[in-house]
Amino acid sequence: MVSMALARENRLLAALSDEELSRWLPDLEVVDAPLGQVLYESGGQLSHVYFPTTCIVSLLYVLEDGGSAEISVVGYEGVLGVSLFMGGQTTPSRGVVQSAGQLLRLRSDLMLTEFNRAGKVMQLLLRYTQALLTQMSQTAVCNRHHSLDQQLCRWLLLSLDRLHGDDLVMTQELIANMLGVRREGVTEAAGNLQDAGLIRYRRGHITVLDRPGLELRTCECYAVVKNEYTRLLTTPLVP
Repeated sequence: MVSMALARENRLLAALSDEELSRWLPDLEVVDAPLGQVLYESGGQLSHVYFPTTCIVSLLYVLEDGGSAEISVVGYEGVLGVSLFMGGQTTPSRGVVQSAGQLLRLRSDLMLTEFNRAGKVMQLLLRYTQALLTQMSQTAVCNRHHSLDQQLCRWLLLSLDRLHGDDLVMTQELIANMLGVRREGVTEAAGNLQDAGLIRYRRGHITVLDRPGLELRTCECYAVVKNEYTRLLTTPLVP
């Protein structure tokens, strides 16, 4: 059985009371999530929901021609599979591990049972869903109106907020797929950030050297998303 300490490495699970979380522990499973693993495909049935603890997962919208772009990123602050408790059994996005680690999974039927209790669990999951929708809408605006340098800064900052530490294991090809741009564009943007002393990039490893500098260089989209997550997920739940 998953320990309470391990479960509380995910912020949503940590927000549950001891009594609520104790109900979940026997049914939570630890799952390894290697880089690039696909957790679910667009249109696939959601057999489980996933609570990342040490990994990051990108939600990608995939076009008919195979092209894709990231619409949101989920780490230890959240859950994957919100369409399940919003009334659907499938999702239009693909879930891909962008930073390897572990996550906890729970069967979909058990998640629905908890959600339908209509208590604090429902409140928490609905608040998280609103925060996730904010990230999705802000990503669309950012990709349309801001430079690739700004998009990359936003993406790096959102990823760091969902990891413990300042290092990302990430190839330029994968970043390009996430942002929906050409690899050459990512090479140039990453080079600009490295020349400015904000990051160090080598052999698929990105180390952020100057986070305040990244925050100054990015657009307002990062702050909008961060503030909304803070507002929604730190406000006390109504009994």
